[in-house]
Amino acid sequence: MGREDNIRRIIEQVLAEMTPSKAHSADIPASFDAGNPDLDSETLPDLSKVDLQRYLQVPQPVNKELYEEMKLSTPSRIGVWRCGPRPLTNTWLRFRADHAVAQDSVVGEVPAEFPEKFKMVAVKTMCANKDEYLTRPDLGRKLDEENLAIIRAKCRKGAQIQVIVADGLSSKAIEANIPNLLPAMVQGLESSGIQVGTPIFVRYSRVGIMDSIGEELKPEATIVLIGERPGLGTAESMSAYMEYNPRVGRLESDKTVISNIHKGGIPAAEAGAHIATVLKDILYAKASGVNL
Repeated sequence: MGREDNIRRIIEQVLAEMTPSKAHSADIPASFDAGNPDLDSETLPDLSKVDLQRYLQVPQPVNKELYEEMKLSTPSRIGVWRCGPRPLTNTWLRFRADHAVAQDSVVGEVPAEFPEKFKMVAVKTMCANKDEYLTRPDLGRKLDEENLAIIRAKCRKGAQIQVIVADGLSSKAIEANIPNLLPAMVQGLESSGIQVGTPIFVRYSRVGIMDSIGEELKPEATIVLIGERPGLGTAESMSAYMEYNPRVGRLESDKTVISNIHKGGIPAAEAGAHIATVLKDILYAKASGVNL
């Protein structure tokens, strides 16, 4: 039996164990039809789609109500049961599946048409590609002369707030959150009479790009919305870094940050409204980070 056939056989066995006929599997979301997997197709059902917080793997728990409450209280992998001292096969496969999703998000690319869809000026850091981005953090904080020229030609100088969207370490985070967060944030700022500069999308970017762009456009304050390093809990988490008077050489302690923006943390639309409030406070106090 070949390696692919062996993997398929293992997954078939796992899916059979996850069917509704099993007493402890009744809590698998109905949207995951493990009872009728298309095992003849080239593509097997995606194990990462099962909601682990609602999937009860311990058979006949003594206190099911407490078990459910504990599972819903954390995205951590608790109550996953075992086979002797080892994890169950489906627990191990799900770990591998979530790890693969995280890897895909790191090496994946935000679609080329994404910036235009949200009327953002698209530029790229000095990194030539994703491999160089991952190995040269310093280049992810800088723009070359060609990309600086694009910003000078297309972006407003001296705005009160300069918005920057950066792919960072998670392309999935940008695609998942920006559609709801960006409009909510801009609306919250403009409704208070705050001038928002031309939004910029920066590919292969690190947080420090906000200082380089701040040096060039000299806004009163800058915000960079950037994909966080993915984990096994989610690959769609984004952070917002805000800084008053951004310039090259500013310290990390000069930045205010809101993290864990995703559907399982701070929802995107709610985060947008909250960020707008924080940016108002930054403009009013003329300070950010530890000085705010």
